[in-house]
Amino acid sequence: MKPLTFTLLAEPGERLDLSALVPDRLAGQPVSDIAALPVGTTRTGVKVGDLFRITGKDASSLVFDGGSRRFDQVGAGMTSGSIRVVGDVGFRAGRAMSGGMLVIEGSAGEELGSGLSGGRIEVTDNAGDRLGAPLAGELQGVSGGTILVRGKAGHRAGEKMRRGLIAVLKGCGDHLGLGMIAGTIVVTGRVGAMPGYLMKRGSLLLDRRPDVLSPTFVDCGNADIAFSGLFDRFLIAEKILDKPLLGTAPTRICGDNAVFGKGEIMFRRRR
Repeated sequence: MKPLTFTLLAEPGERLDLSALVPDRLAGQPVSDIAALPVGTTRTGVKVGDLFRITGKDASSLVFDGGSRRFDQVGAGMTSGSIRVVGDVGFRAGRAMSGGMLVIEGSAGEELGSGLSGGRIEVTDNAGDRLGAPLAGELQGVSGGTILVRGKAGHRAGEKMRRGLIAVLKGCGDHLGLGMIAGTIVVTGRVGAMPGYLMKRGSLLLDRRPDVLSPTFVDCGNADIAFSGLFDRFLIAEKILDKPLLGTAPTRICGDNAVFGKGEIMFRRRR
């Protein structure tokens, strides 16, 4: 059975809320009902059928053939199945996902994976600011699952992360892991200023020493532990990296002592 496919007919004239188009909500619905679903965010009353040609029948596997930076909340609330977007998306893609697989073959806007508790998100290009971060008033960010960004991420990636894994492969902006509670963040490439600022627990795993560290972190020397080798093998097995990240006996920096934190920043030591 072919995936349920939404082929974009033209660039939308307004921002769209696509949170209704997820596998568990579309299961068993006829195409005519799906086409009538409202997705516009203004009083024009834009519906799915106004913007997309709908083909295929397998609602457990959705494909958006054509993307736009006006596609907001793609995969939001997703619990199972898969969504593939051939193109860019707007903000809050994968918001509050608890299961399933979201693949974005392009770039994503701000707050990608905000509130993620399960499942996996993959982005082939870049992600905006506040990757996996909580919305205003929320006490925690990502609490489970995996986010993989193969390009760059903006500022404050992994803010208030509780658990799970975030990986960014071409560097990120300032304040990586801001206020982090637990979990693991992997970054290859240049990291901006003050990673781990106000973190309480958790691990930031990098391929190089950050340029600007908070003075409230303590250099604990080289950590000759089995963890680095085991985690390197895990990242390669999960096809996140194709070579070891930390190597043997990486440098370990602990903090943030400004909040009596017990987190760590680890990176490959220089020879």
